[in-house]
Amino acid sequence: MSDADGLRYSKIPLNNRSDEIPALGFGTLIPDPTATKEAVRISLEVGFRQFDCAERYRNEEQVGEAMRAVFKEGKVKRKDIFVGTKLWNNNHRPERVRPAFEASLRRLQLDYVDLYSTHTPFAFKPGDEQDPRDKNGNVIYDDAVTLTNTWKALESLVDEGRCKAIGLSNVSLVQLKEVFEIARIKPAVVQVESHPYLPEWDLLDYCKRNGIVMQAFAALGHGIEPKLTDDPVITVIAKRVSKTPAQVLLAWAMQRGTAPLTTATSIRHIEENFDVAALPGDAIEEITKGISTRVRLNSVVNTGIPGFIPRGK
Repeated sequence: MSDADGLRYSKIPLNNRSDEIPALGFGTLIPDPTATKEAVRISLEVGFRQFDCAERYRNEEQVGEAMRAVFKEGKVKRKDIFVGTKLWNNNHRPERVRPAFEASLRRLQLDYVDLYSTHTPFAFKPGDEQDPRDKNGNVIYDDAVTLTNTWKALESLVDEGRCKAIGLSNVSLVQLKEVFEIARIKPAVVQVESHPYLPEWDLLDYCKRNGIVMQAFAALGHGIEPKLTDDPVITVIAKRVSKTPAQVLLAWAMQRGTAPLTTATSIRHIEENFDVAALPGDAIEEITKGISTRVRLNSVVNTGIPGFIPRGK
């Protein structure tokens, strides 16, 4: 096994040559505001240098406060951090993209972000309500705008230098191809659920061929049954290499070329998730070929409704 730092500090070049993205990222979907600030502070001090945010998480302000405090202490510089945030579904109309982006910047207290992505390919009814519903409780979608319309508005943000790169989240391979083929500025990152139970090999292959970084959320399974961290293939390997199941899952994700995201609030788990070391080739093969379970944990790709965020939150 190689030195841990060689893997956990690895970076992947972006296809627009603007930057590199640290492969191991910290996700900020944490419901409690106080816990958010503390987790972001700890993760920065532990060594995480890539942060995934979103207006839909409703905690960009807390993320920004934590980052600003660490920057002020001189422990970490802004230029050493890769920050991405995401446009929510109710702001897909082109005229709403810039105001939504600027609002995220204000909440994060940043002059720019490194990555700005659509959160889902679904457009909801435009307005201030993030979860617009009709009288029957059904989501109100917006048929007047397409994902390609929204993408062109994102491109203008790059033109203005407000964000270094743009991307997509929760898209299918068909949707990615549709945007990629019309895009003047190509998607640099595609964020999707991916782990050994949902490897998304076809999507990953397309991303690699086109220089797109595939960012994997729920890389540890989000604690949902069936639990990835309890899978016998994973637990046997973890014992053999003296690592935790979580560390094995993150190493597998990175070694196959994706950029996994992990979220935690306790210092023990944050430190554990950063202490990743490369797995031997036979372990990678065991996970890739020895796990046949196929489960999607988040249905957001089918509806645009976030599976890990309770309604109304």
